[in-house]
Formats: sequence, C-alpha cells, structure tokens
Amino acid sequence: MGEAAVGGSQAQCGKCGPGYRTPLEAMKGPREEIVYLPCIYRNTGIEKPDYLATVDVNPESPTYCQVIHRLPMPNLKDELHHSGWNTCSSCFSDTSKKRNRLILPSLISSRIYIVDVGTDPRAPRFYKIVEPTEVFWKCNSANLHTSHCLASGEVMISTMGDPAGNGKGGFILLDGETFEVKGCWQQPGNEAPFGYDFWYQPRHNVMISTEWGTPKVLAYGFSPNDVKAGDYGKCLHVWDWTTHSRIQTLDLGEEGAIPLEVRFLHNPDATEGFVGCALRSNVFRFFKTKNGEWAVEKVISVPSKKVKGWCLPEMPGLITDILLSLDDRYLYFSNWLHGDIRQYDITDTKHPKLVGQVFLGGSIVNDRPVIVLEDIELKSQPAPRVVKGKRVQGGPQMIQLSLDGKRLYVTTSLFSAWDKQFYPDLVKEGSVMLQVDVDTENGGLRLNENFLVDFGKEPGGPVLAHEVRYPGGDCSSDIWV
Repeated sequence: MGEAAVGGSQAQCGKCGPGYRTPLEAMKGPREEIVYLPCIYRNTGIEKPDYLATVDVNPESPTYCQVIHRLPMPNLKDELHHSGWNTCSSCFSDTSKKRNRLILPSLISSRIYIVDVGTDPRAPRFYKIVEPTEVFWKCNSANLHTSHCLASGEVMISTMGDPAGNGKGGFILLDGETFEVKGCWQQPGNEAPFGYDFWYQPRHNVMISTEWGTPKVLAYGFSPNDVKAGDYGKCLHVWDWTTHSRIQTLDLGEEGAIPLEVRFLHNPDATEGFVGCALRSNVFRFFKTKNGEWAVEKVISVPSKKVKGWCLPEMPGLITDILLSLDDRYLYFSNWLHGDIRQYDITDTKHPKLVGQVFLGGSIVNDRPVIVLEDIELKSQPAPRVVKGKRVQGGPQMIQLSLDGKRLYVTTSLFSAWDKQFYPDLVKEGSVMLQVDVDTENGGLRLNENFLVDFGKEPGGPVLAHEVRYPGGDCSSDIWV
C-alpha cells in the first residue's frame, strides 16, 4: 500500500498528525487496499501459534482476496482477538505522531504484541513484546481486550480479569513511544465487576465501558447456568474522563445481559451512542440527560426463535458486533447464531429503522438439524450460503465498514472456545472473510459473490480469523476529540 493510502489525510493537508480532522473527512479517505486480521489456532487441535494475516483487498491487484503475509506469534495459545493503534485521529493535531504500530493484546495469555506496520505495511514485523508478568505485577490485571489510542499519546487497553481469572474490569496504560506498562488508568478501587469494551468522548468528560464475564468461566465455553450464577455482566459503567473515577453504573437488566461492543456516535459533540447486548439480542441507546447523568433505553430487539434440535428451546440472535458509519447515519450489527447482518437508519436515534438485511450462514439454515418451530420474523429458514464453492460455516461475527460506508467486511469466528461449542464445523473447516455491498442512499445489503478469503486453506491448517483492521484507521479504531 502506498504512503497516500496508508497515511490518509496527511498527504492532503501537508502538516497533520495521524488520521483525519473529522469523521466526515475520513469518509473521503482512500479506498482500503490491505487489511490486517488476527488468526487463532487455540482450541482448533492444531498446535501452532496465532498469527497476524495481511490480506489484499484491492480488486485491481493480482493477489486480490489472498493472504499476502503471515506474522506468527512466538508463543502458543495467546488467543489474539482485537487490535488497536499506537496513535489515531485523536492525535490529528500532533504532527510528531505517526500511525505505524499495531497493538495486539491477547485475550487468554495477556501478552501484548507491538507490531511494526510502518516500515513495510504489506509485511508487518515485530517491534516489541510486552510479557504478561508486566501486566500482572504492575496492574494486577489480565485478559486484555480493547485497545484505543489516546490524545495524550498513550495507549489504553481494557482488562476483563485479574491474574487468577476472576472478573475485574479495568484499564492499563502503555507509553505510546516505549510501550512500557505505566500502570492502571482507573483510580484504585474503582474497578468494575467485569470488563470488555470502552469508548471515550472527551468533550463531555466521559467514557463508557461494557461487561462480558468471568474469564476463567467463559474461556471454556458458554453455559446458561453461569449466567444464573452471576458470571456474566449486564451493566454499562460511566467514567469521569478527567479523574479516572467510575461515577455511575447503568444496570440493563436481563434484557441487556452480556453488553459487548459500545459505540458513541462519531461526532465528538454527541452525547449518545449504542451498545449491542448479546444474550437477549437487544440494542440499547445510552444518552446524557438534562441533569447531567446518563441513562439508557432499549431501541432494537431481535426476537428469539423457538426451535428443536438445538441445545436450548429458544435461540437468540446473539448480537456480537456493532458498528456506526462515520456519518452517524447507519448502524450495523451481526446476529452470530441467527446468521444475519442488519442495517438500521439511525437518523432518529430513538427509533432506528431496519433498512437492510442479509443472511450469511448461521444455525437456522434449512439443511441442518435445527428446526424453527416459531418465528415472528421469517416465513422460512434461510438457505445455506455458498460463496465461490465454499460453504460458509459459523455465522457473521466481526464486521468492519469501509471509510466511505459502501463495503462491509465480515468474518465468522467469535472466540475459539465458543466457536468449538456452537459451530464445530467452523473449527474444522476454518473461517472466512466476506464482503457485503452497502446501499448508502436508501439502505440495503447484498453479498459480493466474487469476494472470498478462505482461511480453511491456510498453509498451517484451517484457522479462525477475527477482527478486520485497516492500516489508515477505521470506524471502530479512531475516536475524534
């Protein structure tokens, strides 16, 4: 990828920091040419390390839809998951900053890989490895998830547990130049019961974090009994951005069980956003009230389906990823179990309107043992999805939108232990990356039948590819301040 494509708006503005001045300017950025994805071997039966894959997504390239580089980790069973940057649009005004290091926290090992993607974006190389003991000893934290760059130049990573595998929602800080662990971001004793994702909005002095569950419980699979035992979260936590104190907890109740990805509107002046709640498949809107506190309301609900031939009598959609377009017009989410991706017009944030839907696999396809007995949305079970001769195993999970909002990239792996439990064929055959064409004028989703990256054909054996990241930043990595 050329400098203009990697650097984005730097070439346009002369003297700028990384990223883009505004979300709307980002929409005018160059088309993505390569993407990075962590690929996971834990729980697949293949004793090989996870790796970072570089995939060519330029339709004019002779290596289109191919993995063009693999960077294997030096350790086994890290469970790479999400990634972030050393710096992003939050540092746009700092001309000394350059987006050239990809941050790869490990969900299980708690190791952090710092990857140099600046020297050669098409062939990343290691820059530094932060060992788990650094995180354990300095922060008494573990099980790392979301990484965001801060306007201060630091990198912040959310934690889900303590070193013993108990639930503990906190945040660690890395120096943005040396990547040394500096300590915890939150005030001592302010940790949340559980951790997962977070998003900050400095103009309103606020950060909001979410909850998954107890790491040593969820690491081996899902059981409804663990929900009953209190090992999964159902709250949003509101933090004072300046004092690093937890100032409010919003209990979403059973309807909001397992709130995962959280997204403020991209407009840095906005005082609202959305969170996808997996277990009951609801989307809640959170917002600032007139008295300065924060509140929530349920704005989207995906009905469960009554089924037979499955592990439970009712199957939830299981919302696992959620995105907002950079112009804050559309909301997208994936239903990993039902197998569909949905697009909502959120021009009226209180009343999202469904405008697009596409099925890409899932657990209710019509040639599998699961029979839907009652469904208030569909008249018939969807057909299995086959792309370029490859049957899609699993369901749509991680999603990433192009800057212009016209292409949605989709992968099918959630988390290796849960993949193995709910979609054993996915683990055997490997995940895929698909591309969905988006109608940005009227709404609408359509699968690109000519795009397929088949991670079942990897040299080391079938692998589970997860989150998609663009070299120049994207709508889930960059925050505007």
